Amino acid sequence: MSPGDIDRALVEAAQAGSTAAFSRLVDRHQKAVRAFLRRTCGDWATADDLAQETFLAAWSRMDRLESGASVRAWFCGIGYNKHLTALRSRGRERARENAYEADRPAAVASMSEERMAAERALATLPADQRACVALCLAADFSHAEAAEALNLPLGTVKSHVARGRARLLEVLGESE
Repeated sequence: MSPGDIDRALVEAAQAGSTAAFSRLVDRHQKAVRAFLRRTCGDWATADDLAQETFLAAWSRMDRLESGASVRAWFCGIGYNKHLTALRSRGRERARENAYEADRPAAVASMSEERMAAERALATLPADQRACVALCLAADFSHAEAAEALNLPLGTVKSHVARGRARLLEVLGESE
């Protein structure tokens, strides 16, 4: 039996509802589809995601595959359309981000730089200290609420907040 005959038999079975036959079709052609999408996208993770979306879409459209058509070409065509849709979506997202950045006041931009510096400084703290500082200083939790949320003794939370605050001020180059 030739590869084309095998594909035709699997397509007929898949069109009749056989998930096992469709699974065999995917096994036979996924390497080619993934390779095509990887070359097209230039990003392996995105290509693999698109390949998964391709096979999901193909399963729901099995009735549209014409008898004798190349299954591999059909899969690649669906994958390419998924790729084009993703490109358009990313283009619209970039346009929205650019419009937002253009409309954003300068004060917000400088605040973002300060915020990024604070985030970097916060990342230098040990995990428990960082959690206590995040709750008590950033989220306005009381020490008691933070102790309850983190399942830590109240005194430990208070000392973590004090040490964390001092460390943040030191890293940011500010004085009390």
